[in-house]
Amino acid sequence: MITLYGYPRSRSLRIAWTLEELELDYACECIDLASGAGRQEAHLRRHPFGKVPVLVDDGLTLFESAAIARYLAERYQPGRLLPTETGARARVDQWLSFATTELEQPLWTMAKHCFALPEAQRVPAILPTAQWELAQALKALARRFDGEEWLFGETFSLADVFIGHTLEWARAFEQPLPAGLEAYRERCLARPAVVAAITREQDAQARLA
Repeated sequence: MITLYGYPRSRSLRIAWTLEELELDYACECIDLASGAGRQEAHLRRHPFGKVPVLVDDGLTLFESAAIARYLAERYQPGRLLPTETGARARVDQWLSFATTELEQPLWTMAKHCFALPEAQRVPAILPTAQWELAQALKALARRFDGEEWLFGETFSLADVFIGHTLEWARAFEQPLPAGLEAYRERCLARPAVVAAITREQDAQARLA
C-alpha cells in the first residue's frame, strides 16, 4: 500500500492529485502541521524538516514533491504524466523546476512572512518585492502558454499538476492572474482527479477530529 502523509492546502495536494491521475490505490494520512505534529519524532524520521508531503511505498520513503511525483509517474504508468522520450521528459522537468523555483518561490515568501514563520522572524517589508517577483514569473509563464488546453497541447502532464496547483496558491493569496492563465487554472482545478484528491486530504484531516 502506498501511503501519503500530507496536510490540506499544502504541497501534498500535488501528490494526491498525481496519485489520482494515475488511478493508484493509496492511504492518506494527515500530519496536522498546525498542531505541531510535523515536529514529532515519528514524522521527523520520515522528513528531516518535519514537512509534507512524504510518500512511503514498498519500504521506500521519499520527500520533496517533484521527486515523489516523478517517481510515481515513472514507476507506475510510464508515459502517462511523464514522457518516456528524453527530450519530451526534459521539457516537463524544466516546467517542474520553473514551478518550484520561480513561480512558487515568491508565493512561499509571502506565506512565510504573513503566517508561516514565527512572528519575530517575519519581515512585512519584503511582501511588495515578492509580489513583484510573482508578477514577473506570471508574465514569463504567459509568454510560453499560448492558449492551448495544457502546457503541451492536448497532453496533460506533471507540469500541469505543478503549475495548476501553484496558480491556485496565487489565487488563494488574491494575486491577479492574466486571463489566459486564469482559464488554464480553472481547467486544471476542474479535473476529477484533483477534486478527488482534495476530498481525500480533507477526509484524512477530519479523521483527526
